[in-house]
Amino acid sequence: MTTQEIADLLKVREQTVRNWIHKQELRAVKLGREFRVAAKDLEAFVNEHATREPSWQDPDPSRRP
Repeated sequence: MTTQEIADLLKVREQTVRNWIHKQELRAVKLGREFRVAAKDLEAFVNEHATREPSWQDPDPSRRP
């Protein structure tokens, strides 16, 4: 995915995505002058920044709806 595609998806500025890449928070591959991010790397980044575990991974089944 391009930095613009990620920015649109996450509703942030493209510069924010580039900052994450430069700070090595988001893994990317540089192709020419552009960065590309694999979907699995974006998913890992989002999961690392989540406020809690996904409900399907919650070890306490009593907290599930």
